[in-house]
Amino acid sequence: MESYTYLVEGMTCAHCAAAVTTEVSALPGVDSVDVDVAAGTVRVTAAAEPPASDLEAAVSEAGYTLAGRS
Repeated sequence: MESYTYLVEGMTCAHCAAAVTTEVSALPGVDSVDVDVAAGTVRVTAAAEPPASDLEAAVSEAGYTLAGRS
């Protein structure tokens, strides 16, 4: 498994973290998701990096903006 870290804009609380975790965890191949609201980062552990378009759609569905890789 590999870990990939992304910057996500707009997260401010535990509810934000839960929403992003739920959506990103549903992507195929994702093993775990760790959200750091204070840093505005999401660490994804997966067999392969999720496609950028899928990750962006998942973060957007949660109500936030994917700002790139950290």
